[in-house]
Amino acid sequence: MFENLTPGPLPSLNALKAFEAMARTGRVTLAADELSVTHSAVSRQVKALEAALGVRLFSGPKNRLELTAAGRELLPALTEAFDQISAAVRKVRTGGDDLHVAVNASLSVKWLIPRLAAFQAAHPQVRLQLSELSPHATSHRGAQAVLRIVPLARLKEPNVTPFIRNALGAVMTPQLAGRFGGDPLKAPRLAAQTHPEAWHIWAEHAGVELRPAPERPFAHVHFAQDAALAGLGAAVVSWPFVAEDIAAGRLVAPLGFRRSGSAFAMIAAPGAHSRALDRFRDWIVGEGARMPEPPQA
Repeated sequence: MFENLTPGPLPSLNALKAFEAMARTGRVTLAADELSVTHSAVSRQVKALEAALGVRLFSGPKNRLELTAAGRELLPALTEAFDQISAAVRKVRTGGDDLHVAVNASLSVKWLIPRLAAFQAAHPQVRLQLSELSPHATSHRGAQAVLRIVPLARLKEPNVTPFIRNALGAVMTPQLAGRFGGDPLKAPRLAAQTHPEAWHIWAEHAGVELRPAPERPFAHVHFAQDAALAGLGAAVVSWPFVAEDIAAGRLVAPLGFRRSGSAFAMIAAPGAHSRALDRFRDWIVGEGARMPEPPQA
């Protein structure tokens, strides 16, 4: 008589993880990268979950999927549950001195990693693990915090700690600047696929007209920056990435740097609290405060 009161079996844990990652990141490719599986595996798991639940979780064309009402209802509970599991496992496993941080690739390569020796010297007991943060993601499974550029409006959130105000500049080598009369708009244009709107944002803040021109694409901002260093053209880059190159004279920014409506910030994961995280937060804020002001036009 009680058989109807017995809940049915839960869907596959892998299916729930695939849906949560895909819904949270907004892309099947980002979910696949995070879970270290193929894109088709994520799609199959999500379809299996929809079949098990008897509801659609996504709607729309493949290149612009949106969560249905059922998907929006399911996502927050799954994200909270997986975050709690990750936090509990991390706490038991590490004893509080391990720290996992996910970072956007260009920020990691051009700013964070060159400074990490100082952090390790100051806090040798902290075992820091870095992971690459997907370009549009604001969280990473298992990471206690992420580092990325965020809109200024997000700085009011309690788990967000800014450490550098962002400023953009069009940079190129002194030799290229001489060839094009110090005008980066006349030089070949280098662009990053992870920040395709960079030239337009910079032009708007610089008050210059950005005329249509071919752009040479690179996968990341730091790739475009290295191409600029090689004399291939001009690239729009954030000040922290190029501060040392500007100081050393390897690059110039003839029109200066302009403040944008964003900042570099650390976003702590929900429920993430540890001595290691507190020490890293204090250190990165201090490093940001030591950054010199970007040059103006």
